[in-house]
Amino acid sequence: MRAALRSGWRKRSEPSCKFEEQGMDEKTKGLSPLYSIELLSQRAEMYKVLAQLYFRPLSSEQVNALSEQDWKSLAEDGSAAADACNDIYRALRRMNTGTVDDLAADFTAVFYGASTHDGKTAQPYASLFMHDGNQIMGEACSEAYHAFKSECIRVAQGIDMPDDHLSFMFEFMAKLCERAKLCVDASDESEAMRIVSLQRTFLEKQVTPWVNDFLDLAISMVATRFYRGVIKLTGAFLNEEKQLLEEVG
Repeated sequence: MRAALRSGWRKRSEPSCKFEEQGMDEKTKGLSPLYSIELLSQRAEMYKVLAQLYFRPLSSEQVNALSEQDWKSLAEDGSAAADACNDIYRALRRMNTGTVDDLAADFTAVFYGASTHDGKTAQPYASLFMHDGNQIMGEACSEAYHAFKSECIRVAQGIDMPDDHLSFMFEFMAKLCERAKLCVDASDESEAMRIVSLQRTFLEKQVTPWVNDFLDLAISMVATRFYRGVIKLTGAFLNEEKQLLEEVG
């Protein structure tokens, strides 16, 4: 995604889902381009953007900042995300005094589970779609918790949401990108390679098995063009990630 979709709108003071940690340039010569500091930074930023979009309804400040991004050029660049960016562009160019409330209502209905489709909610929890599904705090939640714990990461205290929320999974991937970038910068190639390999495994085992079912259900439920674009953008980015990470398999 082009420079993480120029995501300067994402306020650092409003993290999507705080994590707490417990306890190529010349540096990437000989390594796959996947380990370039620039690409790792862009991937981290894109994961943070998506984490925030799924975490809670957007504030008016965030919506205004999003509307200032050049979605039009992104919609015309012929990339896999162009259709998604076109939806977001056309939704935001028609902003009015009710836009923030409309987006919040759509988010609440779909991602907070206030509405159902064929008896199912589109809350972004892996447990609802994996291992027989239909329950919060299922086996997938335990799997996510242990994946985070293995890297000395946990969801911050005070955030009362299960670990298998898609926002937390995206934030975890962003954190791993940032750690890999630090390793590359320190010329620790083996640790950088371990982290990126871990990303491939995490995506393959804990995101890919359910995320398309979630996205398909969510796109059938959202009422706004903006969130249709967000869902399409998520799918396009994850497809790109899958292809990118396959080379470390």
